[in-house]
Formats: sequence, C-alpha cells, structure tokens
Amino acid sequence: MAFILALSNGFGNAQFHHKYKVQIDISKHAACRQERVKTNTITCINSDLKAETCLHRQSQNGRPLPQEIKVNVPGSWESMEGLLHCSANSVPLSPINFLERAAKVCRDRTSLVYGSLTYNWGQTHQRCLKLASSLTQLGISRGDVVATLAPNVPAMYELHFAVPMSGSILCTLNSRLDANMVSILLEHSQAKILFVDCQLVDIARGALDHLSKRSKKKPILVMIMDSNYTSTIDSSSVGYEYEKLVASGRDDFDIVRPKSELDPISINYTSGTTSRPKGVVLSHRGAYLNSLATVLLLQMKLFPVYLWNVPLFHGNGWCLAWGVAAQFGTNVCLRKVSPKNIFDNIVQHRVTYMGGAPTVMNMIANYTLTTNRKLVNHKVEVLTGGSPPPPQILSMMEENGFNITHMYGLTETLGAGSFCAWRPEWDMLPSEERSKIKARQGVPHVGMEEIDVKDPETMESVPADGKTVGEVMFRGNTMMSGYFRDLKATKEAFKDGWFHSGDLAVKHSDGYIEIKDRLKDIIISGGENISSIEVETVLYSHPAVLEAAVVARPDDLWGQTPCAYVKLRDGVDADDEEIIKFCRDRLPHFMAPKTVIFLDMPKTSTGKIQKFVLRENAKALGSISGPLDCKN
Repeated sequence: MAFILALSNGFGNAQFHHKYKVQIDISKHAACRQERVKTNTITCINSDLKAETCLHRQSQNGRPLPQEIKVNVPGSWESMEGLLHCSANSVPLSPINFLERAAKVCRDRTSLVYGSLTYNWGQTHQRCLKLASSLTQLGISRGDVVATLAPNVPAMYELHFAVPMSGSILCTLNSRLDANMVSILLEHSQAKILFVDCQLVDIARGALDHLSKRSKKKPILVMIMDSNYTSTIDSSSVGYEYEKLVASGRDDFDIVRPKSELDPISINYTSGTTSRPKGVVLSHRGAYLNSLATVLLLQMKLFPVYLWNVPLFHGNGWCLAWGVAAQFGTNVCLRKVSPKNIFDNIVQHRVTYMGGAPTVMNMIANYTLTTNRKLVNHKVEVLTGGSPPPPQILSMMEENGFNITHMYGLTETLGAGSFCAWRPEWDMLPSEERSKIKARQGVPHVGMEEIDVKDPETMESVPADGKTVGEVMFRGNTMMSGYFRDLKATKEAFKDGWFHSGDLAVKHSDGYIEIKDRLKDIIISGGENISSIEVETVLYSHPAVLEAAVVARPDDLWGQTPCAYVKLRDGVDADDEEIIKFCRDRLPHFMAPKTVIFLDMPKTSTGKIQKFVLRENAKALGSISGPLDCKN
C-alpha cells in the first residue's frame, strides 16, 4: 500500500495499518551470545563478546542485519600471532566501575548534597558497599530484582550502585503511580525487595495488600526515612529501615560483578502514556556506554554540579545517575521539583548542569516572567528531552541564563539516543531560526550506531527533503536488551534488525531528523495529515497560552479534526474563538483547531502530557460537524 504519511489530495479518511512480520528468533540470538569460546593457552573472560565483531552493516537499503551472532567464526585478531583475549585486556563494562574510580581518585570530593546532608565519594562508595552486603544478607542473589518507590532522595542515588553491586537488578518504579499499578509492576518484575520512601509508604502498603490477593509472594519492605521531610511514620514499626541496613553491612564486601557485560542491570517500566507499561531491560554494557555518551553530548566537564530534576526512576535519570560519577561530579538531590527550588539550589550550590522535560523548561521560563528572577553569575547547561520544546520556550530559557541541549530517545534507548549537535555557524542565525533548529532531534550520539527515518513497510530511508515523513528507527549498542517477560513485544520492536520507535519524523538535508508526531497522534482530516506538534507550536506562541496539546476529534464529514487542549497563564484571559482565529491566521485552515478546551493537563510523573487521556476525552465529544456540514 502507498505510504500513509505522504500528503494526499484525496477526500476521506485513511487508516494506518502496520503489520509486523517477525523475521528473527530473539531467544536463539540470546542463546548464542551466551556461548563461550575456549582456548588452549589461557582462560579468557567474557569471550562471548568476540561475537560482536561479526555484526556489521550489510547495506544502506534497510535490509536486516544478521540476527544470529556466530561465535565459532574466528576474529581477525586470532589470526595474528602473539595476541591474547584475557582478563588483562577484557573486563566486562559496568557502571559500578565509575563509583570505584571516583572513590579512588576523588575520595574527599563532595559526591552528594541534600539539604544539610553532604557525602563525599569515599563515603558514598562505602555506603553502597555496605548496603550491597546487607542485600545479600536478606537473601538477595545474582539475578534477583530489587524495586524502589521514591523521589530523588540520596537513597535513590545510592541504590543505583548498591543493587548491581549485590549482583541483583534494579527496578525503579514511578513514584506517582497508584497502589494498584505498583502492585501490578511488583508482580510482573518479581521483585524480592521494595525500598519505599516514607512519603509513599501508604501507596506501598496498599500495593502489597493488592498483591497479597493475587500472590503469596510479597517483597520485603524497606523504609527510607528522611530527616528533611516531616513524616508521621513510626520507624520502630518498620521491619527494615534503610540506614540500619547501611550500618549493618560489611565494608569489606566482595562485589558480585557481572559475569558478562550483557547481564541485566536495570528494569525500567515505560511511562504508559500510550499503553500498559512494558519492562525495558538494560544491560551493564548498555548502561555504561550510554552514560558516557550522554556525558559527551551534554559536554559535561570534570567536576560538574548536577541538579536532579529528572526523576531517577525515568530511564535511571537518562543514565546520568552513573554518568555524573564518571566525571567525579556533585549530585544535588531534589525531593520536589518546583521553579523556586530549582533556582534556590542553582544559586546555593552553583549548579552547572541539570536536566528536565519540556514541561520543566516551561515552568522555569514562566517563573522568570512572573518574578523577574534571572541567573546573572554563570551559565547552566540543560539537557531536555521528550516532546519537542516549543521554540518560544527555548528562547525564553536562553535569555535567562540556560543553554539548552535537546536530546531525543525513549526508555528503550536508555534515555538519549540522539541529540541536536550544535554547529558554530548556527550562532549567527536570528534567534527564532536558532530555536527552530535547536528543537530538532538531530543525529545519533556516539554510542548509537545509527538512527534513520524509514518507510516502515518497505524499510527504505525517506529522502532527506525535510518533508517526507517516516518512522524513526534505531540500531546500536545502547539499545535495550528487550522487554522483560514479553518475547513477542521484543520481536516486534526489533523486526528487520531495527528498533521501531513509533515516532514520526522528517530528515533534513544535513541529516538531522525532526520529530513530527507520535504514530498515534497524527490527525488525518479529509485525507490530509496534520502534525499535532506543528499546531501546538503555533498555540505556544499565543501570549496567553501556558500549555497546549492537540489531538484528533472524530468528525462525520472530515474523519478527524484538530482538538486543542489549552491551559492559560495566570491572570490572562482568552476564549476559544480568539485561539482558533490566532491559529487560522498562521496555519492552513484545515490544520487550525476547530475545538478548544481549557483545562489543567493530565501528565505523567516525568511531565509528559498524557495524550491518550485527551484522545479519549475528545472521542467522547463526538463529531463537531454533521455529514452535510461543509464548512472548512
């Protein structure tokens, strides 16, 4: 069938049908990666990684790469006399090494700040070591899952090292989920222990109650107390408490290191903005490489001061939970993200780097407008990702001392997969043009082999004309290992040797990609494809609009029409007619919203607007026009 995303002049409504033909056997692929190559001269560690040299690009035309990595094919290094593959030159890549290195090199340098609490890297290393020891004393062994339910407090940071140091797998649960969903994820992850912050203990106990009705197996509950947070919880009533576990552990504990760098280090459940969350499994190798890649794309210098706005449960803080340690940085933990807290911490600790979803960027930009508060002493480098930030927000941030690096990725890409690599010549462009370029998703980072925009039916790359829309696809060393306990979904995601993102984009002549929409968010009106992101960008340029989201509303005549959900700025007023006229003056009329609804946006814990909620709302509104209504 013709590619649905090419603009059509036909009348009516087209439907996108995307049937996957599974061509790979992931289980067989995984099995062959675990084989070992033996030599007569030396016992080598991690020799299964020789197989990776057999993985190479077949061509540029989208044909599948070989899915079975043959370990019995000699590498070229084996034909050269005098070479060995052994423990002296091959160590499994693992982020655990970042902590050990920081403790050796910068033992007395500040590692973590939270209110009045301060640790150095030597202390952080010892605390993680002792906590890993206590986990094993609780019966945790290699391959077990340890879950967390907590905001960005020090314990959450330490658990990113302590859990893998015990040989177990970290599963950071979304701290804004309700008790029922937490119970579902605990059951699916098969977690043996749940670390819960004192603020969230009621949700955790509710989750365990739900779980007890379906299963006899419940995780051990460990409470994280916080002297900086007023809690009514009596710590004496808790069976296990975080600091007591740290205190009771052995500081000479022998770290349970991964046998292979392909061993899992973490399970991250997707945010569930479009469907039921899936458990994304990260390997030690992928986490290691993506941590360094993210440090590089952010141009993070040695000894950074990093403010934790990005939830650590979200893709392990885009892998910077480990990346900051690699640069001997200081982690400034933040329990509650608010513009005032962000500014206060930036000033107090002289923060040099931070991250945040576009919603956080919006909060900061509008805070500077209402308070006239600006950064005057130093620049703050900001990494943002998620939906493309409106150019207006990028401009406002830069005017107030923040330099934005826009990255793009998914939970499946371990956070960042690409970024808008900024070119010096772009500094000379007008502000509006710079912002438009900066909002692009750009090019793959150094850890990602390739990113492309393809026709998902033919698997051919779309032309680099900035117009033809296709699906964003990835392949490389910083991809997930798969979806936990869901082989069918893993095969579907990796079909044809590429990871299918479900995001729609164009490719510009310089190779930079630009997201146009989610596959589910394209609005097809009278045969014309409307990008909700393009309409949202116009809405954000209205002086009264604080937040905006556009979804499809069913229409008897046109099939679908754009429905805009808008939140206005405080103290500013606008009605639906004004908003619609504003859009019609700046867009082709068929792209302008025909419905405007004012409300507070439903959001995920990471600040993403939950469009699936808005889509259901718009669907319930019914058709805006009758079958004989021919107004455009």
